[in-house]
Amino acid sequence: MADSTPLLSHYDQPEEPKKPRSLDETIERCIGDFGWSQLLQAILVSFAWVFDAQQTFISVFTDAEPSWHCTQVEPQLTCNSFSDICLLPKNSWSWDWPAHTSIISEWGLECSSSFITGLPASSFFMGCLAGGLALATLADSVLGRKNMLFFSCLIMALSSIFTVFSSNIWIYSALRFINGFGRATIGTCALVLSTELAGKRWRGQVGVIGFFFSTLGFLSLPVIAYINRGSSWRTLYLWISVPSIFYCILVRFLVHESPRWLFVRGRKEEAILTLKSMAPATQSVLTMSFSNIVPIEQESWNVDLYSSIKILLNKRWAFRRLAAVMIAGFGTGMVYYGMPLGLGNLSFNLYLSVTFNALSELPAALITFLLIGKLNRKGSLLGFTILSGMCSVLCVVIGKVWPVLQIGLELVSFFSACTAFNVELIYTIELFPTSVRNSALSMVRQALVFGGVFSPVLVAAGRKNDLLSFGVFGLVIGICGLSVLGLPETRGGTICDTMDEEEQKETDKVAAAMSA
Repeated sequence: MADSTPLLSHYDQPEEPKKPRSLDETIERCIGDFGWSQLLQAILVSFAWVFDAQQTFISVFTDAEPSWHCTQVEPQLTCNSFSDICLLPKNSWSWDWPAHTSIISEWGLECSSSFITGLPASSFFMGCLAGGLALATLADSVLGRKNMLFFSCLIMALSSIFTVFSSNIWIYSALRFINGFGRATIGTCALVLSTELAGKRWRGQVGVIGFFFSTLGFLSLPVIAYINRGSSWRTLYLWISVPSIFYCILVRFLVHESPRWLFVRGRKEEAILTLKSMAPATQSVLTMSFSNIVPIEQESWNVDLYSSIKILLNKRWAFRRLAAVMIAGFGTGMVYYGMPLGLGNLSFNLYLSVTFNALSELPAALITFLLIGKLNRKGSLLGFTILSGMCSVLCVVIGKVWPVLQIGLELVSFFSACTAFNVELIYTIELFPTSVRNSALSMVRQALVFGGVFSPVLVAAGRKNDLLSFGVFGLVIGICGLSVLGLPETRGGTICDTMDEEEQKETDKVAAAMSA
C-alpha cells in the first residue's frame, strides 16, 4: 500500500545533530584499528624493554661469587669445597676464573657482609624507586611519552658506560643507582606509548609486545655472559650499553608522540599532524574532518608536575584502585626480581638456570598475547599470584626431599609471576584514564620495584635457610594478590581519556545495575 505521507515532509523537521566521535573512533578512523604503521611504531617503542631487562638482571653475572678450588692440600689444613674461604689462608685456594670476571673477586669482597655484596643490586632498585617518584608524572605533564622514553634510555645508557670505569664498590653502587634512576620509567613509557597508538581491539595484544622484548633482553644475558666467560665483568656492560645509545637515536628521530596525549594536553594541531603522518597511503588524509571530535579540554587540576598524583590520591575510586594494584604489584615484584637473583643458591648450573628462567618468560608473554582478549583481568591476576606463591613455598618443602624438583617448581613460580606481571600492567592501563594513566602505571611499577628492593636481602639470608627467601616470596605474593578482589573487571571495555569520563562511566554502571 502506498505511503500517503508527503515525500518532503521530513524537511520540515529539524535535522538531528551528528553525534560527535570519541577520540578512540577518531584515531581508528585516521590510522586504522591496527595497521603497519602502528605495528612498526609498537615494535620500535617496545624494543626499549630489551635494555630494561638487561640492566635489571645483569648483576646475576657481574655481582656473582665465582667458584673456587683448593691449591694446597696439607695434612694440617682441611680444604675442600665445603670450607669457608674466609677461614682459609689466602695461598691455599684460588678462583676458578680470572679475578676480573666478577666484582666480588676483583675487589676482594668474598668475606664482606651481605649488605656490602648486595649493595649494588639494592642501589639499582632504590634508584628505580627514586626515578619513578621524580619522573613518573613528567610523561603525563610536560615531556610526554616519547621524550620521557628518550631521556630515560639516554640516562640509563650513559650511566652504564660510566660503570665500566668503576674503581670500587662505592662508585659502582652509585652508578647503579643512577642507572636505576634512568631505567625507572622506560617500561612504563614504552607500554603506554605503544598501546595509545593502537585501536581498542588490539590494545591488549600490542601491550604484550613489550613483554616479548623483555624476554629477549633477559634471554640475551646468559648468551652474552657465556660468550664472554673469563672476560672482565666490565665487558658485559659495554655489550648492553653501546647498542642502547644507538637505540636512543632511533627513538629521537623515528618515534611519534602519542596523539591521544597531545589531544588531552590541548595540542590538537600536533596531534592531527601525527595522525596524518601515520595514516595509510591508501587513505585520503586531506578529506578527513577533525572538527567532529568530542571536545577534550585539559582538566583544571592538571597544572603542575604532581597534579596527577594528587588527583589519584584525592579521588576515592582512583585511590582504591591504585592501592589495590600496588599491593598486588609489591608481591609480584618480590618474586619477579627475587627469583633470578636467588638462582645462585640452587644446586644447578647458573648459565642454564638463568636461561631456563628467561625462557619461562616467553610462554608467559605468549599466553598473555594470545589470551588477553579472552582472559578476565581480575581472575587471571588472582590465579597466577596464588599459583606462584604455592610453588615458591613448595620449593622449600620439596627441595629438601627431592632436590631435582626444586628447579622445576622455581620455574613454575617464576612463570606464574611473569604472567601476573604482564596481566597487571595491562589491567592498570585499562583501570585509569589517559590524563593519569602514565602516572598510575608508574606507581604500580614502583610497587613492583619496591618488592624487588627486599629481594637481595632475602636472597642473601636464604643462602643458609631457603624459608627466608623462597618461603617469604611465596607468602607475600599469595597474600598481596588477594587485594584485587574488590577491583572492577575491564576486559572488553572502552578506556577513558579524562577523570570526569571515568567517573561518568562508573556512575552509568551503577545506575544500570540498580535499574536491572
